[in-house]
Amino acid sequence: MYAVIESCGKQYKVAEGDVIFFEKLDAEEGKKVTFDKVVLVSDEKVQVGNPYVKGVKVEGKVVAHGKGKKIIVFKMKAKKNYRRKQGHRQPYTKVEITAIKTTAKKAAEEKVEA
Repeated sequence: MYAVIESCGKQYKVAEGDVIFFEKLDAEEGKKVTFDKVVLVSDEKVQVGNPYVKGVKVEGKVVAHGKGKKIIVFKMKAKKNYRRKQGHRQPYTKVEITAIKTTAKKAAEEKVEA
């Protein structure tokens, strides 16, 4: 079972047990994070949202915060003696996906039983 979630302006394909690097999230290490914006879920059949699938949540646990590799931004204009050098390290949050929960499936099963 996997899902496609939307977070930080990007879409990520996740499954239970995956470790994903998101852009910096406002959550402390060891805390639980819930992603409500689920675009697609694949179990026995594929459910595609319009724009999001209702009744599905993806839960994860924040493992660590950190910074990515350093990149160098260098600007230069030839023959004008203009040079600018700047470095950048993008902050990230490392999240382990713990569960993909579907509440709509449980509600459908209860209607069938009743």
